[in-house]
Amino acid sequence: MTVEMITVYFDGLCYPKNPGGVAAYGYLIIRDKEPIWKGFGAVGEGRGMTNNVAEYEGLLAAARWLNDEGIDEKIQIRGDSELVIKQMKGEYRISSATSKKYVPQIKELLVGKEVSFQWVPREKNEEADRLSRVAYESYVRRRKSSLNPI
Repeated sequence: MTVEMITVYFDGLCYPKNPGGVAAYGYLIIRDKEPIWKGFGAVGEGRGMTNNVAEYEGLLAAARWLNDEGIDEKIQIRGDSELVIKQMKGEYRISSATSKKYVPQIKELLVGKEVSFQWVPREKNEEADRLSRVAYESYVRRRKSSLNPI
């Protein structure tokens, strides 16, 4: 009998400037090498928006999905943000307001699950990165259409 494994990839961006641009994220959830869910979204724009906020929002959205779906397999979470991965593993201090907001929320969602965190280079996180760009582009399109009603 094989043990099923869930792998989560997450990413975030703050564009065109960090801080203060549009913060957007993407995540991908895979079960035994088969994608089972993709998600993306925009957090917001302007004051308070950073790459780190976007990264954490991506991880938070993925953790909510895992929780909502009652996933109980072994979970490996992968991201290219060294800060987020090391803070979630307890290797980096949690001192910023952003980290103090997100780390406890995410840990609470993952309580009782067998979870590990792994940093991966950007090249190994391409689909989550692509999804964060899709979120950014759709946010910009919606913003433009609301400014230019037909």
